[in-house]
Amino acid sequence: MNIRERLQQILIVDYKIAPERATEDARLDDLGIDSLGLMELMFKVEDEYDIRLPLEQVELNTMGEVAVYVEKLVAKQSAVKLQKAHAR
Repeated sequence: MNIRERLQQILIVDYKIAPERATEDARLDDLGIDSLGLMELMFKVEDEYDIRLPLEQVELNTMGEVAVYVEKLVAKQSAVKLQKAHAR
């Protein structure tokens, strides 16, 4: 399951959002996800993918934007972990 599919699954199961509404172009506010809800979502993602969220805030308005952001974080942090492993 890729990151986009996992985010959709979290929305459906944890946030009780109908599958047809949990699309990439769905606006978070239209789904009833406010800034606190987004933080909760990102903490779930952080735990699931063993990544750390940067301290700076990022404006994310749609599920597609969340997915792209998470994909970039996962790729970046995986590359750093790989570099550290090779440096040993």
